[in-house]
Amino acid sequence: MKIVVLDGFTLNPGDNSWSGVESQGDFTVHERTSAEQVVERAAGADIVLTNKTPISAEILSQLPDLKFISVLATGFNVVDVAAARERNISVSNVPIYGTDSVAQFVMTTLLELCHNVGLHDNAVKEGAWASNPDFCFWKTPQIELAGKTMGIVGYGRIGHRTAQLAAAFGMKIIAHNHRPKEAPALEGFEWVELDELFARADVVSLHCPQTAENLGFVDADLLKTMKPSSFLINTARGPLINESDLTEALNTGVLAGAAVDVVSVEPIRAENPLLKAKNIIITPHIAWATLEARQRLMQTTAENVAAFIDGHPIHVVN
Repeated sequence: MKIVVLDGFTLNPGDNSWSGVESQGDFTVHERTSAEQVVERAAGADIVLTNKTPISAEILSQLPDLKFISVLATGFNVVDVAAARERNISVSNVPIYGTDSVAQFVMTTLLELCHNVGLHDNAVKEGAWASNPDFCFWKTPQIELAGKTMGIVGYGRIGHRTAQLAAAFGMKIIAHNHRPKEAPALEGFEWVELDELFARADVVSLHCPQTAENLGFVDADLLKTMKPSSFLINTARGPLINESDLTEALNTGVLAGAAVDVVSVEPIRAENPLLKAKNIIITPHIAWATLEARQRLMQTTAENVAAFIDGHPIHVVN
């Protein structure tokens, strides 16, 4: 089997061995692959691994030997899965690897919004505390989470883990999910409609997959229903949010702050309006990137490849 990795650097920048995959065939890994290079590099491959390099229907039509695609992530919107199915190409993802890491990151950004630790650290090092007449000072309001409401949009594994962590801080949990589920064992938990969630929550955290139906669903109309003291956090997919509308909402005080680890086009472009928004934390898609999570992702990818070669593919999404 010829196995080609199109964009392996983020999964293994040098600390996360490919040996589990490499041992299963004629293996080639590229750190990065441009759209123009995909067909040339994947030519003749039986198996292609991709993280964020798109594989469109047009590209698939030029890869007659391709039999299997393993996406190095949970989200698989980078592959035209319908076109792959038409060509009898199985597509698998890695459904469980970053649950704890992403949920932890949500709380990390929320705590930063509440306390602005970095801002105060810099102020101290610039001499503001040494010159202060009082024993303490704060440059931004300090916010306690206990008793506030966390709204979870998309209640899968990561959404549930985030809810558990928020509950540990004493927060009340409300959630909305596309498909009804049994209520989890969290005291005071409520299922609510999307509009109600945005209106009631002090913090809204997005954990839903990106679909054709929900592109840009967080828009001006939904944002204006939020409390002016509330926060929005997105560690799911950038296109879920209308970025111009969020920028306007932040700059006009419709909500108090936001944190996004994902944006509509990645890497972020200089013209992205969020770069000019007030009180927003923008991080470079790193919620998933702990070594522990990447090791789990690598192990499951090796299992995906082995299962396909054995004739019984797992984690198939098409």
